[in-house]
Amino acid sequence: MMIKVVAKPKAKVEYVKKLSEDEYEVAVKEPPEDGKANKRIVELLAEYFKKPKSSIKLIKGHSSRVKTFSVE
Repeated sequence: MMIKVVAKPKAKVEYVKKLSEDEYEVAVKEPPEDGKANKRIVELLAEYFKKPKSSIKLIKGHSSRVKTFSVE
């Protein structure tokens, strides 16, 4: 399944919030540097969907706040 994620880097509290059927808001404490925030978003999504990290792939939006992920 494909999901759209609105990223909130450098947040005080980390969370995953479902906005609609295929849209989520994910806040992470990491800064958007060297892929640190993207890596943490993958970890949080894996916990949220109870899937291994390897099943979550960033498809589009590597340097954007709006990202597309594939969840297998």
